[in-house]
Amino acid sequence: MKYKEKSDARIVYMGTPSISAKVLEALVLDGWNVVGVISNEDKATGRKQLLEPTPTKAVALRYGIPVFQPHRIRLDHGFLAPLEPDVIVCFAYGQIVPQEVLDAPKRGCINLHGSLLPKLRGAAPIQRAIMTGEKETGVTLMQMVSAMDAGVMYDKEIVAIDPKDNYTTLSEKISEAGQTLILKDLLPYLNAELPGIPQDEKEVTFAAKISPEDEHIPLSQSVDGFVRYCHGISETPGGYLLLDGKKLKIFDCEKANGDMGSPLGCIVKDRKELLVQGQDGQIRLLDVQLEGKKRMDAKSFLNGERGLLGKVLA
Repeated sequence: MKYKEKSDARIVYMGTPSISAKVLEALVLDGWNVVGVISNEDKATGRKQLLEPTPTKAVALRYGIPVFQPHRIRLDHGFLAPLEPDVIVCFAYGQIVPQEVLDAPKRGCINLHGSLLPKLRGAAPIQRAIMTGEKETGVTLMQMVSAMDAGVMYDKEIVAIDPKDNYTTLSEKISEAGQTLILKDLLPYLNAELPGIPQDEKEVTFAAKISPEDEHIPLSQSVDGFVRYCHGISETPGGYLLLDGKKLKIFDCEKANGDMGSPLGCIVKDRKELLVQGQDGQIRLLDVQLEGKKRMDAKSFLNGERGLLGKVLA
């Protein structure tokens, strides 16, 4: 069958966070026939712990698209067959997809992965690209297979990483690249006009999931490494050091100088700047939040806290 019009194909979309929601909306606005959306379950947020729809679900509801949120898709996917999908498009869904789902669409399943494969396979490619000091990353359109991010590649969109980028800003760039890629390639893919290129297994690297333990920023690394690490998990979940046993979240920081005159982690200046002794220089904290208090710039934090000079962050 030749797909001549976008409306000819029945699309099921899989995704959860904001970057994925924007790609879904781009498909809808471009005229594609999205017949169903699969997203992770809603999560409780805020002090009142109220359930909020995932960003991708919110977009689907806005356009009247049926939404399915299985707790474990490997155990609950009976809803898929009645949708009669021609293709499943996935971007940042958040669960391992079983073979039964991969085999369901007539034209298979394709995934937008947030790296230039075979580099940075895995759950946190955007974060790890910043942390490891990559100069560029991007999005790869690939075939979904049972092995993690191992399918053939159909196309790539390169994204430059600015030294000031954090996870939030780079995610926006990745989302825009994903929109460009899928709108350009979906019809050719459906019509078997995109040759798939196998990944070179010798070039594979992995991007491990960010665990709660990973949010504690290691002071043992270089100052440049500390800054990249901080940016890699900002704005969310936000990395931290401990101040008097409380979490001091650090949303932004920069290398201040190469001074080595104080113990590691020591706050070396207060009043005007919030400087912390690093492994090979000093770190200027710019945007922080002490546990139990509001997020604020360093100057406001210094104005509200006394006796910081000489305290040690760990």
